[in-house]
Amino acid sequence: MSDKSTYLANASVNWLRGTAMPTAPSTVYLALYTTLPAADNTGGTEVSTSGTAYARQAITLSAASAGATANTVAVTFPVATANFGTIVGVTIMDSGTAGAGNQLYRKAITSIAINTSDQFVVAIGALTLTEA
Repeated sequence: MSDKSTYLANASVNWLRGTAMPTAPSTVYLALYTTLPAADNTGGTEVSTSGTAYARQAITLSAASAGATANTVAVTFPVATANFGTIVGVTIMDSGTAGAGNQLYRKAITSIAINTSDQFVVAIGALTLTEA
C-alpha cells in the first residue's frame, strides 16, 4: 500500500515546516470499499454496516524497517450476514467507526465479491506500507 492520503501528506509537509504532527492514533483500522475514495477521502463508498455485520478491523503493524511495515496479525472481518458487495479497495483509517475519521492510506485491490456467509481476510504480511 503506497497511496498516502491528502490528510497524511499535508501533515508530513507541515511537519517539515516546523508544525507539529497530529497525535498518532493508538490504533489504525482497515476499511473496505465498493468505491475507493479519492486521496482527500471524498467519493468513496464504504461497505454498509446495516445488517451486514461489517465493521472496520484493527491492524497490528510491525516496526518500520527500510521505510516499510506490514501487518503482523491476520486482519479478519466478520462473516457477512448480507452481501458486502464487490470490494475494489481498502483504506487505513484512524477511527474504528465506519464513515468517520481520517484516511491515512488507500489502495485499489483486485475486486472481490463478498456475499452472505463470505469472509474477507488479509493474511499476515499481505498488507504492506512503504515510504521509501
